[in-house]
Amino acid sequence: MRKIHTIALVGLLFSVACSEKQKGPDKFNPNAPVSVDITIAENQKVEKGVEVNGTILANDYVELRPETNGRITFLQVPEGKLIKAGTIIAKLNDADLQAQLLKAKAQLDLAIINEQRNKQLLAIKGINQSDYDVSLQQVKSLQADMAYTQSLIDKTVVKAPFTGQIGLRLVSIGAFVNTTTTIASLQNTNQLKMDFTVPEMYASYVGVGKKVNILTSGNTANKVTATIVAIEPQISATSRNLKIRTSFQGKVLPGAFAKVYLQETNSKPSIMVPSNVIIPDSKTKQLVIVKNGIAKFVPVETGYRTQTAVEITKGLQVGDSVIVAGMLFVKDGAKLKIGKTLSNIVITK
Repeated sequence: MRKIHTIALVGLLFSVACSEKQKGPDKFNPNAPVSVDITIAENQKVEKGVEVNGTILANDYVELRPETNGRITFLQVPEGKLIKAGTIIAKLNDADLQAQLLKAKAQLDLAIINEQRNKQLLAIKGINQSDYDVSLQQVKSLQADMAYTQSLIDKTVVKAPFTGQIGLRLVSIGAFVNTTTTIASLQNTNQLKMDFTVPEMYASYVGVGKKVNILTSGNTANKVTATIVAIEPQISATSRNLKIRTSFQGKVLPGAFAKVYLQETNSKPSIMVPSNVIIPDSKTKQLVIVKNGIAKFVPVETGYRTQTAVEITKGLQVGDSVIVAGMLFVKDGAKLKIGKTLSNIVITK
């Protein structure tokens, strides 16, 4: 009896082992549908903006240089101070020119006396007209010589051309200077301007009279509002950029670096998709959409970008189902199993 029980138990264990061996692991089915999440492409209004770099400039700026060569005999540069237009900054030695002016003045006085005497003689026909014309011409010639000498003397004086803040003194009294020597700089900072460039594709973002926001490195807390006052009438052939000039008021030092924030003038509805669904290729960019339950890779063109989304300008239509999750296992023409349908507006915020 005990032997029968033992034989029965061994037979049971053998049959179980055989069934386990015959069952084996499940095989991978390459034709099984791939589970993916999608979003439906739709138009949405996007406040498109672009950030570019600019440089702060003084409204008026000049480097004060003499118009002639000479030794400095007078120098007054109140460094960092506000000076008025016409203030004398420096004078050069003009002793030789002053002497020439005195000589010409003495000759002119004598020539005037001779001209007046000859005029009286001409009235009583004591001389002919040609003799009087010679004396008159001598007067005019000496007057021109005096005017020329005076202009040379004026060139030895360096004056402030406009009211502004003068910079640091770069020369000393007694120094010999020429027309390339900078004595100091002068700039008007009551009104400031800023120049910046934008790529030609963003030309619609700018226009004369439009307001833009500026953020300087020295004042990152508050944005300054500037007005576009001029636009270069042509695009640079080398950089394909358009140069813009703005005007504003503020306590910013000229030469400072600034960031400019531009907004699109006429905002149009756009199709936006998450930036991580774009598949970069060597020549094109692609998206994966769902057509009748089948995966289809389509080439697209992109435009405006945000931190999380990108605009599709070509290749995608409103209503297309775009795969946003599970793309790693998807091949062109593969069967798909739709999991979740996510809101396009929510995932592209």
